[in-house]
Amino acid sequence: MGSTTDKIKGTANEAIGKTKQGVGEAVGSEKLQGEGAIQEMKGKGQKALGDAKEATKEAADKAAAAVNKKL
Repeated sequence: MGSTTDKIKGTANEAIGKTKQGVGEAVGSEKLQGEGAIQEMKGKGQKALGDAKEATKEAADKAAAAVNKKL
């Protein structure tokens, strides 16, 4: 997956996780609250992965540009 895809999926998982937690709290379901917390953390991880991929690509592009400039 690309960095943008990871960020989008991460944002969606965070939102769904927060919603699950809220619904779980409203209906008194610890299981649903727990599932929501896990999904929210998964989303945060996906967003972090997307950020890392983007930073890696930017660094590689800068390095390639520097090499090409010297040639």
